[in-house]
Amino acid sequence: MKLFDTHAHLDEEAFHPDRPETIQHAVDSGVETILTIGTTAESSQRAVDLAATFPNVYAIVGIQPNYVAQMKTGDWELIQTLSTAHKVVGIGETGLDRYWDYAPIELQREYFGKHIQLSQNLDLPFVVHCREAEEDIVQLLQQETNETPLKGIMHSFCGSPETAIACLELGLHISFAGMLTFKKNEELRETAREIPLDRLLVETDAPYLAPVPMRGKRNEPAFVKHTCACLAEIHNKSLEEMAEITTANAKALFKLG
Repeated sequence: MKLFDTHAHLDEEAFHPDRPETIQHAVDSGVETILTIGTTAESSQRAVDLAATFPNVYAIVGIQPNYVAQMKTGDWELIQTLSTAHKVVGIGETGLDRYWDYAPIELQREYFGKHIQLSQNLDLPFVVHCREAEEDIVQLLQQETNETPLKGIMHSFCGSPETAIACLELGLHISFAGMLTFKKNEELRETAREIPLDRLLVETDAPYLAPVPMRGKRNEPAFVKHTCACLAEIHNKSLEEMAEITTANAKALFKLG
């Protein structure tokens, strides 16, 4: 069985004590590939460095929407430089966040557009963070299509069925994280049941939001199998079948096949 964790934050402080061991644990658990995601210019640089250090780790670089107001002179230029570095396979995470009040929504929109443009210039997928901003996200994505399918991911999806349908129509993939396994999220599982198999991805968003039965622990890439198992049950597949499906989807999207 080969798994693909499409979204982790391996540069986070939570992994400082045992990062190599954590990555090896993932490999031993069947995780073939891990994407480590940048949230700031500095975090993106660390992601690129980690990808250069560990054979099964690849990087995605960008400024997460909650951090766009804290950008320093040269930060966006660094993202542009890093975007062509070895083993960088995507742009993000970008998007919109109305839950936290860390950055003006107009500034978030501006940089969401810049990330999408950069991804299109490089023919790389972009990774979308969405929190309490589904309508805004869909509207902006529709403006960016130019009548051609978008190449991107709705990361850690927990939105409405309507948002999922709109994103699928735009060409995006839908990635599920540990929240899919939480007992209270039956509606999310119903939404996941309607996602076509060829658009499904799994992720951890480690070190955050560990899936059941690891909930409450520090999340890590090895735990992606629990979300994959939940998704498999939803679609009446075995864990091995769903691992094969989601890994093939990720490899194709990120050109790692």
